[in-house]
Amino acid sequence: MILCVGEILVDMLGAENGGNMVYERKAGGAPFNVACASAKLGAEVVFAGCVGDDVMGAFLCDTVKKRGFKEELIKRDKRRNTTMAFVGIDQTGERSFCFYRKNTADYRLPQIPARLIKEADIVYVGSLMLSEECGRTYAVKLAKRARAAGKRVAFDVNYREDIFPDPKVCVDAYKDMLRLADIVKFSEDEVEIFTEDYIKNELAEKLVCITLGGKGSKWLYRGETGGAPSVPVKVADTTGAGDAFFGGLLSRLDKVEKYSAEFLNGAFAFANVCGALNTTGRGAVDNLPDLETVETRLREIR
Repeated sequence: MILCVGEILVDMLGAENGGNMVYERKAGGAPFNVACASAKLGAEVVFAGCVGDDVMGAFLCDTVKKRGFKEELIKRDKRRNTTMAFVGIDQTGERSFCFYRKNTADYRLPQIPARLIKEADIVYVGSLMLSEECGRTYAVKLAKRARAAGKRVAFDVNYREDIFPDPKVCVDAYKDMLRLADIVKFSEDEVEIFTEDYIKNELAEKLVCITLGGKGSKWLYRGETGGAPSVPVKVADTTGAGDAFFGGLLSRLDKVEKYSAEFLNGAFAFANVCGALNTTGRGAVDNLPDLETVETRLREIR
């Protein structure tokens, strides 16, 4: 079972219509997106997050109930609004973010019962909470509880310039979580921020996953490396592509604790298809592929 804990928020996707910018409401937040991707592929998933006691929070709670999770643990915070991210999408499908996130709900997370950690194989901890001291304390405590219970901890850097204008502050805030994680994910740009030397020397015992956009992805693990190419698609929106990739990857790693190079190359090829197919529609979770669709595409490219 995969336990995903962290931000769930509303993505407001912008598009020009008749000279006006019109925003479309979509569910988002990396841990929620990863949970949705894994569940769509047949994995057993539990999601925990926090929303405000407002109309946006009600929308997200309704969305969560429809995603096929084994269980959901959603806190409704009466004192804070639901977090929103305004997303601009350019002509190539690339996106940029502007967060509405002052004293909002996403990092005021519920306490995770010991039974859920006991049932989990992988505990995925979101990164957005690390911008706040209370969120960093929560994340580290949860990761330590998971490790003490013999569970693998997964963590995606998901650096956002709007949240961390100074990359050095981001690096300092993330290092405790990276030290505690067993499975860590970076984009190419994030590798530049954290540096190849840091990843090679400090994360040598971790399974390091690096997404390369249209070039696919690669992995590093205990002195070995490998990867897989991407698949060609017509891109509409890259929002959530990395989360679809990571959700696909975690669905392959669930219940598998020993990684051979052959297994990892296959798992990364599978995850690449998940991420690529998700970019063919708008929004992070509305166009996630199911297992049959991914396997069919894999057979086509082999």
